[in-house]
Amino acid sequence: MDEGGARIRRRVRVRRRSRPSLGSVCAAPTAAELEPGDEEEEGEEKETVVGSRREKPVEVEPAQNNDSEEDMFGDYDSFAGNSFLAQVDDLEQQYMQVPQLRKHASDLTIEDLCSGSIKHNKLSITTVGNFTESKVDEHTKNQSRHKDVFIEPEPDLLYDVPSSQVLYFENLQKSSNDLGDQSTKEKDWNSSSHKTGNEELPQNSTEHHQQIDDPCSKVGTSSEENRRKSLKEHLKSAMTGNAKAQTPVFSRTKQLKETLLSEEINVAKKAIESSSDDLGPFYSLPSKVRDLYVQFKGIEKLYEWQHTCLTLNSVQERKNLIYSLPTSGGKTLVAEILMLQELLCRRRDVLMILPYVAIVQEKISALSSFGIELGFFVEEYAGSKGKFPPIKRREKKSLYIATIEKGNSLVNSLIETGRISSLGLVVVDELHMIGEGSRGAILEMTLAKVLYTSKTTQIIGMSATLNNVEDLQKFLQAEYYTSQFRPVELKEYLKINDAIYEVDSKAENGMTFSRLLNCQYSNTLKKMDPDHLVALATEVIPNYSCLVFCPTKKNCENVAEMICRFLSKQYLKHREKEKHEVIKNLKNISSGNLCPILKRTIPFGVAYHHSGLTSDERKLLEEAYSTGVLCLFTCTSTLAAGVNLPARRVILRAPYVAKEFLKRNQYKQMIGRAGRAGIDSIGESILILQEKDKQQVLELISRPLENCYSHLVQEFTKGIQTLFLSLIGLKIATNLDDIYHFMCGTFFGVQQKILLQEKSLWDITIESLRYLTEKGLLQKDTIDKPKEEIQYSFHITKLGRASFKGTIDLAYCDILYRDLKKGLEGLVLESLLHLIYLTTPYDMASHCDPDWMIYFRQKVDKDIVNRLYLSFVLYTLLKEANIWSVSEKFNMPRGYIQSLLTGAASFSSCVLHFCEELEEFWVYRALLVELTKKLTYCVKAELIPLMEVTGVLEGRAKQLYNAGYKSLTHLANANPEVLIRTIDHLSRSQAKQMVSSAKMLLHEKAEALQEEVEELLRLPSDFPSIAASSEKA
Repeated sequence: MDEGGARIRRRVRVRRRSRPSLGSVCAAPTAAELEPGDEEEEGEEKETVVGSRREKPVEVEPAQNNDSEEDMFGDYDSFAGNSFLAQVDDLEQQYMQVPQLRKHASDLTIEDLCSGSIKHNKLSITTVGNFTESKVDEHTKNQSRHKDVFIEPEPDLLYDVPSSQVLYFENLQKSSNDLGDQSTKEKDWNSSSHKTGNEELPQNSTEHHQQIDDPCSKVGTSSEENRRKSLKEHLKSAMTGNAKAQTPVFSRTKQLKETLLSEEINVAKKAIESSSDDLGPFYSLPSKVRDLYVQFKGIEKLYEWQHTCLTLNSVQERKNLIYSLPTSGGKTLVAEILMLQELLCRRRDVLMILPYVAIVQEKISALSSFGIELGFFVEEYAGSKGKFPPIKRREKKSLYIATIEKGNSLVNSLIETGRISSLGLVVVDELHMIGEGSRGAILEMTLAKVLYTSKTTQIIGMSATLNNVEDLQKFLQAEYYTSQFRPVELKEYLKINDAIYEVDSKAENGMTFSRLLNCQYSNTLKKMDPDHLVALATEVIPNYSCLVFCPTKKNCENVAEMICRFLSKQYLKHREKEKHEVIKNLKNISSGNLCPILKRTIPFGVAYHHSGLTSDERKLLEEAYSTGVLCLFTCTSTLAAGVNLPARRVILRAPYVAKEFLKRNQYKQMIGRAGRAGIDSIGESILILQEKDKQQVLELISRPLENCYSHLVQEFTKGIQTLFLSLIGLKIATNLDDIYHFMCGTFFGVQQKILLQEKSLWDITIESLRYLTEKGLLQKDTIDKPKEEIQYSFHITKLGRASFKGTIDLAYCDILYRDLKKGLEGLVLESLLHLIYLTTPYDMASHCDPDWMIYFRQKVDKDIVNRLYLSFVLYTLLKEANIWSVSEKFNMPRGYIQSLLTGAASFSSCVLHFCEELEEFWVYRALLVELTKKLTYCVKAELIPLMEVTGVLEGRAKQLYNAGYKSLTHLANANPEVLIRTIDHLSRSQAKQMVSSAKMLLHEKAEALQEEVEELLRLPSDFPSIAASSEKA
């Protein structure tokens, strides 16, 4: 095998691009031209390996010059016995005769290609060459001794054949194998039918077959000539077409890589479909996936629990699965591998649902690089982003990464267009959120619709804080896997006064004494820091990181300032230059403004982190913390459920979130941030408590996690009513019995005995349908049935359809309709103010406390006035595009203003979809498209293309624009190394993610345009001529 492989490699290297003349092809090779590898080592006489081929005369008739289409190939166009096509025909003969040897040679060739020894993209060419050399029998040896002129079928013969002809031979090979299999079966059947007591019959048959296999056989010659004639006609026709067509230019290296990757994907696909335990190179995925994880994430080996989970029978059989592990246990990696299996091997789309916009953007950035390398799209569905229904891709599949609300809209659009079966997998992170308010209700109805409408869609749910898993298992019809694995050991401590106790479930009261806090505090410091936060923090910073969770946002800021006031001056020198860069970049993204608290704390490596910061500020501070420039964050509980920012030590300032006592789930999420895999050997959490809270805290650390309960009925307008409206609008269930049957399969239906005390599920169903009918969102139809039974069915009204397509809260849908209707009477387009008012979120008005001293006082409807006030804020923001100045002008936190802007952009998108369903509001459609875009980005027009890239916010967009990257194309073609040197405070990983995201977005747009072109040029299936011909047939 090695000798054959070496011979192939030598011949690949000496190939020439120019076509050999017919004379040179027919001339016998000289001794000097023969390769040393072609001689036998034992001193035997040299043999030229030949297949079953014809004699070739030395003299060749000159080709006639003819400009006709029939003779456009010159010397190659002759179909005489000495032609090039005759030689091709001979090679095809060899393909037909010995499929087993050819298959063996093909395997050897692929093995050599995988090892990188052959740099060629035509696999079948080298296969033919290898096969030709390996076929030597006694008959061909005799021929070589008695013939004066012969041709050695070098690989160069096929080297110059167009790629379509090579593909033709490959197809011929497949058909040959099929025929071979069929004939083998027939022989076996005949053999078994005529078998006698003589056991030597198979051997005699073989010998008889070899005797018959004579090139002079008259029967073989007759059929052979007919077959060759048809082959020549077919091949000549194909070559004529190829000569007219423009030959595309391919990159051999790229084509080879794609061929190998495609081969691995096919192997993996077969492995998944089979029941074999052999899962392929990397959990049924190409080995390239493993290499990418090493390259992009530094993951070289999976944890044992991850391997166990991925090889579960339930996973192999594509059953629904819920798995639960502690925070930082590596849950996401398992989900990613399962998603890649679905995208690459099963070739179906995937939906990943995440709780927050920031996490969606983080995941988009992380997976865009994989999409570029492996050939799938990564699409963002968050805020005002996302297309409904999603673009239907021709070949590449899509990974939709969505928030809970956008995931629901996406599923609705797929059901409506009959494409829900194209969704192969739905992954839900933080599954416990199904029990949290209106967002939990939306998540529940999304999963219930997937379960009801698509039996082939797999659902994977994961969480670190699950308790009543049995209910969730019953709802999702899922298997359950759990482990207590944590890559870094976590030790929990409680601090009471100066004493620190370790949490110990085996101890009588749940804790054992650990140590006394050794700190020397001055009287001033004791008053300022009675909880010894400075002492606890300085035990780990600045060499390690620390998170301090505080009950309120204001407390975060105060604690950060207090800690810095008593820190040593030595902390100022730790990574001093980089901290100055952070301050400089904060000023740049805020038009020269900087929070005075951050200005004082960042030089010490300390900052606060809560929703009062803008997105740009939060992102910049998170990057500085991740790289170790900042070593301490004072933060609220939202950070525990948001982006992944682990620390060596986590301190809980008090067992409260705002004014409410800490829940077990919240506590587990906060302390789960302690311990960074690959960096820390241990993680610590310290909960500070007072004597008065001691008993409650002991119960907190010992009690089980809180149960998840459905909020489908509790959240009336956002829950069960919205669900019924979508069920009828999507025609999933349109009569009372079907709707009730659907409700029984929901999470609420599973828990109805626990949640319903006074009313039954049937009563609640009837009551909700009656409410929707009275509100004008549904209409009731009567269906007469035999046996004098009357059954009602429902259909959705125009207002109802607009409400569910726009995902408008049903509490406001009639108010929105009235406002838009009234707006048509005198729509003011001199400025954007009127449109902004119409798209200001209703639910934020109740949280607004206007300072009317800034504008005016008047006695009107409070909600209208509050909404108008927020409209002024948004209008001023769009004009000035500076959150800091607007924050000062209206005396509002800049974080709140940004939340208002985000909410307005999302609501504007909802109102746009609402208006698209109602013809009377046609005027709003064009207006709201532009307004939504302005609210989404709130920057100058030239920065909008750059901000479409995930992770690029206003500050970064300005930096890129000023550096010359003024469009998506510029950024997609940027060199990450150049970006690092050009853009301040940009890490290598961020630069790579940014470029990958831009490439992904560019590919999506190009693919969409290409599909649109093909759709326009495609002949309609209902075209009259086609319909007429089918009727005649």
